Amino acid sequence: MRVSCLWKQWYQRRVRGKHFDSKPNTINNTLIINIMDTDATSEFYLRYYVGHRDQMYGHEFLEIELRPGGKLRYANNSHYKNETMIRKQVHLSESVVREIQRIVEESQILKEDDANWPEPVTGKQELEIVLGSEHISFSTAKIGSILDVQASNDPDGLRNFYYLVQDIKCFVLSIISMHFKIKPIQ
Repeated sequence: MRVSCLWKQWYQRRVRGKHFDSKPNTINNTLIINIMDTDATSEFYLRYYVGHRDQMYGHEFLEIELRPGGKLRYANNSHYKNETMIRKQVHLSESVVREIQRIVEESQILKEDDANWPEPVTGKQELEIVLGSEHISFSTAKIGSILDVQASNDPDGLRNFYYLVQDIKCFVLSIISMHFKIKPIQ
């Protein structure tokens, strides 16, 4: 499992931006952990990225990020037919964040290891999850279909990843389309 320290760095910057009675240099990992334990939704962070670079269209990607506090960011950069980047941002209620968290927990993706998954060649997928004290980061090649999953060295783990990513994308795209609907349903 490849674990990065980006989450820790981002959270430290976020905490240092707040005003505390103590000096900024006294903020350490112990204080950050105590701050994280105060809010149930601050223990959960999710980031999904799928993308590639090519000669004709450049860098094309889809990125979904759910930050502590319920801030959901969606970015889709596709140059097909000269499209521009689509960026959407919404704030989710605590119950919606808990539902996404439940989906992740029930998938048991935190027990998987990406050591036997296909290495990225032309395109890649990344999934980073922070759930309480667990932090996991996966990186693998783009998956075209379930046949790619079955042909891998770890089909059970990759299948788990594949279906979780499908669930997350479906859930998030439904939220985005519902929130930004021009003519609301009456």
